[in-house]
Formats: sequence, structure tokens, C-alpha cells
Amino acid sequence: MGYQPERRALLDVAVRAARAAADVIRAAAPRARTIDWRSKGPTDFVSEVDVAAEERILGLLARELPGITVLAEESAAATPPERVASGLAAVIDPLDGTTNFLHGYPEYAVSIALLVDGEPAAAVVLDVPGDECFTATAGGGAFLNGDAIRVSTIGDPRRALIGTGFPFKDPADIAPYQAQMSRVMAEVSGVRRPGAASIDLASVAAGRFDAFWENVLSPWDFAAGMLLVREAGGVATDLGGAHLRALAPSSVLAGNPVMHDWMRHVLG
Repeated sequence: MGYQPERRALLDVAVRAARAAADVIRAAAPRARTIDWRSKGPTDFVSEVDVAAEERILGLLARELPGITVLAEESAAATPPERVASGLAAVIDPLDGTTNFLHGYPEYAVSIALLVDGEPAAAVVLDVPGDECFTATAGGGAFLNGDAIRVSTIGDPRRALIGTGFPFKDPADIAPYQAQMSRVMAEVSGVRRPGAASIDLASVAAGRFDAFWENVLSPWDFAAGMLLVREAGGVATDLGGAHLRALAPSSVLAGNPVMHDWMRHVLG
């Protein structure tokens, strides 16, 4: 596909785009409870802030990386997923945790992954309220605000803290998930559901969670986080252990190597 910028240069663009989007989100935060929002589904929402943040990202990418393919949450219908499988592409969630943001709950982030031929080459998850910037490049390690991070070394489920995401789009998914949750809760020290998958995956990379699972996520939910986990020494796959690619919705299982293996067997 021609010349590709170095991965560090790609990461620089992604970080600047994430920070530009974060500026939009922070400016809107004081009026979050009065912002108009509409439903994409029964419990899935989008606001003017999501749209404005995405536009800010897309504008910067168009200037810095002309011709890049974009798969972004609020405009995803315009990009067939197969186009992301070749060349340079961006997979973007401009505001992961919209419901949290609209309620003033401080768990939301900007998530951007830059892919080369379908695989993440550079990634950033910017926790907006916490001002924590998680970054990674393929083969270059994972970092939090410039300091190297690693997954946890906990291998005993009884000492493990697990992150998860609830099924919220289709009520038919609730019962199977409850069965999974029952099996996990019986064996671990705790389970948490903050409500922003990109931050959950970043928390695995930083060793805050020992593992994380969710049964259905969109590419923009996990594309950046999967690279963070892998570069921090962890494993990120689908629930069956198959290679995870940021091209289509998928189940996601991530963790340190020991807990990932344990979770894969427990979740069945």
C-alpha cells in the first residue's frame, strides 16, 4: 500500500487526536445532565458530544493521514468492515461510556487504534476524567502516562479481581451471561463492571484487573485495548481462545496468561 509512517509516528497522531476529542468532552462535561441524547437502541445512546468528538478526531486524521480508512462508532455504517482489513485504518470510539458521561459517572474514554492490514499498530485509550493516557505500539510495549505497564502476576483465582461488561442490548443474552457470572463469582475475590470496555482492557494491561470478559463488543470497543493488553504481556482473544481481530463484533477475553487460561475454561 506504499509508504507507512513508523509506528511511533502513528501513535503520536492517535494521541493528538484523542486529546483533541477529550477537549471536546471536557468542555461539555459541566452541562452533561442537560445535553440532548437519542437512542440507538433500547439502552444504547448517542449525544451531540459523541458526534462532535468524533468529528474532531476525523478532521485531525484527514489532515495527518490522508486517505486513511475510518471505522468509527457514530459513522460506522459508512465503512464496510472488510475495508479495515487492508492498508492503514483507524478504529475509533470517540466517547466510550456515553451513558456514564451523561450521568456524571467518571468512567469514560476516547479509544483510537490505528491498524495496518487489519492488525493494531498503535493504540491510545485516554481516560478523560482521570487524565490517564494508555498507549501502545506493536512490538514497542504498553505505557500509562509514559511509564511502562505490565499485566498482573496473580494466578490464584481466589485473589483475582475480574472486569466484565453486562449484556444490555438484547434481553435474550442476560440468562447465559448470568450463568457465566455465577461460575466466575463463585471462584474469584471480586467482579467489577465500570461500563467502558476500553478502560476495562486498559485496566487489565495495567494490572488493575487480572482478567476481563464481555460476550459481545464492537471493534471500536476493543481495538485499542487489545493491543494494550498484548503489549503489556497479556493475552486477548475471543471467548473460545481464537485470535482477536478488530474487524467485526466479537466476544472478548483478556487477562494475564494464567488468568486468561483459567477464565477460558470457566466461561466454557
